[in-house]
Amino acid sequence: MNESSFQNLIGVLPDPLAAERFLGQFRERNSFQTAKLIKDQGLLSDVLTLASFSPLFATTLLQNPEYVLWLGRKRKDSQVRNKEELLESLARFAMTNSGLETQELLAKFRRRELLRIYLRDIRGLGTIAEITEEISHLADAILEFALRLARQELDNRFGGPTETDEKGRAKSARFCVVALGKLGSNELNYSSDIDLLFLYSADGKTSGNGSRGVTSNREYFIKLSEFIVKLVGHEGGAYRVDLRLRPHGRVGALAVSLNEAVSYYAESAQAWERQTLIRSRSCAGDSDIFRTFFKSVEGHVFSAGENVENALQNVRLSKDKINREHTTGSGFNVKLGIGGIREIEFIAQALQLAHGGNDRWLRAPHTLISLARLCDRNLLSERELTELSDAYDFLRRLEHRLQMENGLQTHIIPVEPEKRKLIAAFAGFSTIKQFEERLHFHTKNVNGVFRRIFGDDDHVTSGSVLLKTANEEKSAELIKSAERSEKTISLTEERLDTVAGFSAAAPFFASMLTANPQLLNTLPKLEEEYREIDYEDEFRQAVNVEQEFAQSLANLRRVWSRCLLRIAFFDALGRISLSQSKAAQTRLAEASINAAFRITKQELRRRCGHFDDCGLALLGLGKLGGRGMDYGSDLDIVLIYDDLKPSPVARFTHAEFYSRAVELLVTTLSSFTREGNLYRVDLRLRPDGKNGATSMSKSAFLSYFEQRAAIWELLAYVKLRGVAGDLKLATDTEFELRSIIHRRALALDPDELMAETRRVRERLTTEKTEGTKSQTDIKFGPGGMLDIYFAMRYLQLLENIPDDPEDRSTLTMLGILHQKGVLSDADYGSFNQGYQFLSKLDHAMRLTVGRSTLLPAETRALAGRLGIPDLLEVLTLHRLNIRETFDRLLVPDFPPTN
Repeated sequence: MNESSFQNLIGVLPDPLAAERFLGQFRERNSFQTAKLIKDQGLLSDVLTLASFSPLFATTLLQNPEYVLWLGRKRKDSQVRNKEELLESLARFAMTNSGLETQELLAKFRRRELLRIYLRDIRGLGTIAEITEEISHLADAILEFALRLARQELDNRFGGPTETDEKGRAKSARFCVVALGKLGSNELNYSSDIDLLFLYSADGKTSGNGSRGVTSNREYFIKLSEFIVKLVGHEGGAYRVDLRLRPHGRVGALAVSLNEAVSYYAESAQAWERQTLIRSRSCAGDSDIFRTFFKSVEGHVFSAGENVENALQNVRLSKDKINREHTTGSGFNVKLGIGGIREIEFIAQALQLAHGGNDRWLRAPHTLISLARLCDRNLLSERELTELSDAYDFLRRLEHRLQMENGLQTHIIPVEPEKRKLIAAFAGFSTIKQFEERLHFHTKNVNGVFRRIFGDDDHVTSGSVLLKTANEEKSAELIKSAERSEKTISLTEERLDTVAGFSAAAPFFASMLTANPQLLNTLPKLEEEYREIDYEDEFRQAVNVEQEFAQSLANLRRVWSRCLLRIAFFDALGRISLSQSKAAQTRLAEASINAAFRITKQELRRRCGHFDDCGLALLGLGKLGGRGMDYGSDLDIVLIYDDLKPSPVARFTHAEFYSRAVELLVTTLSSFTREGNLYRVDLRLRPDGKNGATSMSKSAFLSYFEQRAAIWELLAYVKLRGVAGDLKLATDTEFELRSIIHRRALALDPDELMAETRRVRERLTTEKTEGTKSQTDIKFGPGGMLDIYFAMRYLQLLENIPDDPEDRSTLTMLGILHQKGVLSDADYGSFNQGYQFLSKLDHAMRLTVGRSTLLPAETRALAGRLGIPDLLEVLTLHRLNIRETFDRLLVPDFPPTN
């Protein structure tokens, strides 16, 4: 295939660069197979399409090149495969992969089959009902396979379970896996949890013909259920298994007898629990048990005496309960958002519950079938049916595109323009505007029907009431603080909603509000839109040069706290992107430093006499230098003065004057007052570290780097940036120093540069993770952010590639290194994706638990905020990829990519 044909092939894809990158990586690893693939343009088109739509599937094909040939055989199969067909395929797959552990076997089989299903999905070769049905059949087959293996193992231990029939005769006890939720209605997503309930026919005991003798049926079937969950849902397994919908929830037995289950749903279950049985079916094991069970409880699910008002109220409460558990996230949620999938499902279920007691035909579990039948009974109009069905198709396909980009259980449309543009392309739109117009069209239609059925007054549009209900305890301490405050603080109902919502979304900042309850009324309103603030002007108005030093510090801190909380507010509630948040925090830090300079100069004039200009320049390193400030970030700074000019105050030498200036500046920025502090100021990266002067002349500073700076200092100063004070001095010093650093690096032995970079990196791991070996450190630990930072700066020095003055971000530099061929496609992909993930995780941790590089033991809040239920699994994968790439770049003789 010539270059023109190839470009035409990938030019129609939503992410042609991803497809091109994949083919390059595939050719590196499998040159022979690539040659065959290129000859089959139909298969090549399909493979590149999968790679373009899903980095997850691109990785799958790179790791399993034999799947390409398998896909070549299956790609034209447009039929929905049933459970039995998939079970046969799984049995063959197990025979040819007999060396794999069962959990890995099932996970790999599922991933392989999803390649085929997703290709049909992308190509539009199946309706949304067919696609979700086949994904559900795949789960059924895997559960059946796991059940058979588990049953064999338990029989070997205890013998078969038995029960007694009506005539007192022993017979085999039976077992059933009941699917609930989306699996129960055959509408499973690519990345859905599977909600399960385990039923067995009756109590009794096992035959005892096993290695461990007799046990009760209850014990047997509980162990059987545990074994199934282990095979299917173990870490890294095929599915995440959710058992919380079983009788008595988390505290209930893992498996219950048929009589127990019937009694529970007839007598004890809450309305929302009975509602879950609308979407239930047997997915593995003996289906007769489920039929008996459902026949016994069906009258309690669909009650002939149910009135419409009560049915609607119960469904409303179920929706509110779910929404309260999902109040965090960034961007529009296609599942739980206003006009989202959940509203369509609950429209169907509410009308089913209201009218299904007297009309069995309405009791269909599948959403689309249910909507059609409701329309047939004139409970929905033809127009409403069309609107809901079209919206369901659009939103479910969009949900699939979101989830299969990286194989995560997410329902959030990202707010970042580039990512939003890519999602729009995945959904078949050429512009974000077209995509958003279509999204708005469908969600508006859905919400219109929802409000028609449930009523305007009861529908929560902003989420404020839900936030208040869900987080009353979290906001209680804030409210008490307000009541104890020296100043009377009026907290309106709207303000209470705001406090509750913000404290739930950003728990760490609740403590800041508790300490300063006066800030409660400075929070924006929930419905307020984000706009950029001129922080320089904010500080100019608040910090008057005529004020006393202490008053200036107090005013500075109050304005800073208000501005930071404003950023955190919009950030925590998903109104701004990560890049917007960091940009705003960097601008706030720069404005704070400039205000601190003004306060410092005024106080110096009071103490030392009048002078015209301070002549001090501040240069930033780390996050300040890279314009990536985040909550809790230190200010890593270096302070320089021009010794060619006379000292600003004649009676002081340069060293005497500037030591006083630095002391005041650092005090202004970092000292604790009643109003708190702004930043921790770190001067330890200055020449000679803690033994060096707190400020240096420009000439001494440049001379130090020309002659004495160690390699680790060259690496640290790659991100140096002139920030504040005498800006001409700052930028001139930055420019000259960058030239010195790169010139010195080029003169080094490359092996020495590599070895020293690696040594310093490993030393930091040893020092910073001492005593925390049992915890995951996302910055200092192996595979953490420092692996990327050190490797990137090493390559910058090795190849003489300075930062772009306009954009010094890590992602931009990684892109430059990749474009210049310094980073291979595989290494760039590992670092780029890994850094994006770690940055989001780090940012979420700062909002949730505060500044820490250690992953907390409880990760549910983080997982919820990020929309990644299997957070630890995804983190582990990225860390392994990052560390492998780091080793490949910085460990001599490390094996190259195959």
